[in-house]
Amino acid sequence: MASVGIVVHRGREEAWALAGDAAAWLAERGHQVRLPPGDAKATGLTASVGPEEQFGEGLDLMLSLGGDGTMLRAVELVVPYGVPVLGVNVGHLGYLTTREPGELQGSLERFFAGSYDVEERMTLEVTAEVASTGQRFEGLTAMNEAWLEKAEPGHTVHMSVEVGGQPFTTYAADGIIVATPTGSTAYNLSVRGPILSPTLEAMVMTPVAPHQLFDFSLVVDPSQHIRIEVLGERVAILLVDGRAVCKVSAGDVVTCRKGNHVARLVTFGGRDFHRILKSKFGLQDR
Repeated sequence: MASVGIVVHRGREEAWALAGDAAAWLAERGHQVRLPPGDAKATGLTASVGPEEQFGEGLDLMLSLGGDGTMLRAVELVVPYGVPVLGVNVGHLGYLTTREPGELQGSLERFFAGSYDVEERMTLEVTAEVASTGQRFEGLTAMNEAWLEKAEPGHTVHMSVEVGGQPFTTYAADGIIVATPTGSTAYNLSVRGPILSPTLEAMVMTPVAPHQLFDFSLVVDPSQHIRIEVLGERVAILLVDGRAVCKVSAGDVVTCRKGNHVARLVTFGGRDFHRILKSKFGLQDR
């Protein structure tokens, strides 16, 4: 008997119905199903409900039913435990998900038959030191990115950046993104940052609307860390994979480094990243 976690897009009824189908299929075969409290409430499922703290402990598989945001939440819950995540696209973009709703049952059958692969993705470990309150946020894991974003419209934030312990430069910008290769196709891409192959190990730092001539992205070796200190009186917000963590102001520091854990994504027969790019952008062969 296996233990399977399920997370859903809480705003999509199609995901709720799919979760019910998956839970029934798994229960019929003697497998245990576990949902976080919010997902159990959204779907109305009465399967075992586990608190989000240590949710991934003892799981054999995590099933994500939604879009990329749901995948990020699923990975966050299980990444310390090395649990593989199977993503079913009940969203729009679906860069991270590998299967469509009609393929769910067949995918589960293949998983339990051992006919699958696991693709490992680098993560970020993010730490924030908030001098004004004495708070320290550590052990924050990002599969996509961490970014500092201005808290007030109409103003830039001043930030100094160190790379690998050495001063790099100071930015006046709307924000700074530090992304993994997986996250290079997320917010980083929307501000014209480079696309990296998702199985690489690197960090890409991209300023958002910088008020200076140097407005390029910087690809950083994973053995180095990126340290960002907020300067001046303007406040920024730290977000990790889209989740607001805290406000940071003058003297506060955010550090990003390669994470100690990898995200493990279930695939079937390999995953052609360039084909996915072509599909999402409507690219044509010439």
